[in-house]
Amino acid sequence: MIPIRLNPEIPPRALSGEPRTLQSRHPCSCYRRNSGVLASKLFFHREKQDTACDGWNHLLELVEKAAADQQAEFNPLEDLNLEERHQIVTLPSSIAKLKHVRNLNLYDSNVVRIPPEIGEMTSLQIFTPYTSYRLHWFPYEITRCRMLTQTCVSTRALFGNKRDKPPFPRLRPGKNSTDGLDLSHLSPEVWGTDSISYCSICNRSLKDAGLHQVWISLWIAAYDVLPLLVNACSQECILALPVPPKGYMQKPHKGGREVN
Repeated sequence: MIPIRLNPEIPPRALSGEPRTLQSRHPCSCYRRNSGVLASKLFFHREKQDTACDGWNHLLELVEKAAADQQAEFNPLEDLNLEERHQIVTLPSSIAKLKHVRNLNLYDSNVVRIPPEIGEMTSLQIFTPYTSYRLHWFPYEITRCRMLTQTCVSTRALFGNKRDKPPFPRLRPGKNSTDGLDLSHLSPEVWGTDSISYCSICNRSLKDAGLHQVWISLWIAAYDVLPLLVNACSQECILALPVPPKGYMQKPHKGGREVN
C-alpha cells in the first residue's frame, strides 16, 4: 500500500503549527527562482563545511544524542539557532549511527549536499528536505534505504527535473586508478564533495580502485525521481545500475547541457 504523501504546497513546519519567520538558508546563486530554471553554466556548490564552527560542533552533539537515545525522529535544525543553521552545508558522516531514525527532517536548510552515509540509516522511512533550494542532487547511496517510503523534496530545484529539464554539471573523465588523488581532500566544486571513500554500488574501497562518476535519475520512495551522483569503482559497476524511468536519460551519463 502506497502511503499518502504530504501536500507539497504546504511546508511541513506549517503543518506542525511551528512557523518560521527567518530564512535558514542563504540564496542560491545557481538557481533562478524567478524563472524556475538553473543557470546556464552549472557547477557543484563549492562551499566546504567549516568543521570548527559552533553550528557543526552542535550538530555533532545532536547526532550523538540521537544515536544514544535511539531517537525515531531527527530534526536537527530545530535545535540550532539561525546563525548555526546558516553554517551547516552538509551532514556529518556520523549520521550512519542513526539506525533507529525513521523521520529525517531538513526543512528549509542551507544544505548543499547529503553524505553517502545516509544509506546506512537503515530504518529511514520519511525524508523531508523540502524548501532546501540549494540541494540539487542526492548520493546514489540513498537507494540503500530500503524502508524509505515518503519523501518531500522541492523537485524544481533539482538537476534534470522533468518540468524544467535543467542540465547537470559535467563530470570529470573516469580514472582507472585513484593513485595520486587525495580522496579525503577533494574540491567540492569539481567532485561534488570533499571526500569519497567507497564505491556507491559495491561498497569497495576506492583507494585501491578507479573512480568513475556518473549521473542517474531514479524513483525514490515511489514519489520523486531524484538526480543521483554515483561514485563507482569500475565500469562494471556502472553497467549494474538500474534503468531510469521513462522521460529521463535512459542510461548513466556524465552531464552537460546536451543531456536533457
